[in-house]
Amino acid sequence: MTGLRAQKKADKNRRILAAATTLFRDVGYDSARIEDIADMAGVSVGTFYNYYKNKGDMLMATVSMEVEEVLASGATLIAHNHLDVGRAFADLIGKYYDHSLTYLSKEMWRTAMSLSIAQPDSPFSKRYTALDHRLSKQVCDLVRNLQIRGIVRKDVDCDAVGEMVFNNVNMMFIEFVKDEELDISGLKSAVARQNAPLASLITV
Repeated sequence: MTGLRAQKKADKNRRILAAATTLFRDVGYDSARIEDIADMAGVSVGTFYNYYKNKGDMLMATVSMEVEEVLASGATLIAHNHLDVGRAFADLIGKYYDHSLTYLSKEMWRTAMSLSIAQPDSPFSKRYTALDHRLSKQVCDLVRNLQIRGIVRKDVDCDAVGEMVFNNVNMMFIEFVKDEELDISGLKSAVARQNAPLASLITV
């Protein structure tokens, strides 16, 4: 019985998230009303508030869902037997970028970023920052794995390199969501070009 209740609760949550992301895309984050999200999800407004306090909570839940999925796929990729540092960077970063618009539009990312910056002490901002730290750590883990396998030089500080690579990944993603004309392919090409000198420097 407990399992059935949990399954129903998870199903309602999925429907609410699906409705929210659809409306955020269709009418924009600011114009999407909680009443319309609840109606599209087939739940009452009261039920909505049992799951989320406001639209910001929903946006953060969507960001979390997106990042958790790329972290899972990234963890699998780290275990690959890469023979080239640049290729390894491109594969992992490509996973991040390719998935970035699965649930969120550029407008939704801009809103999430602005909420995080405008309210640095809020739970939303702290959760957003924590997700960024996990992505950064994954890039560090990739560099460390390449070093263990003898592809990256032994004297390289894996955390420093991984953090530097991720900081650029993040900065370029901000530029990407600001520019409606820039596509994923162009973004990946630019970052691969920027990473090429560093990859050459740390390669055995």
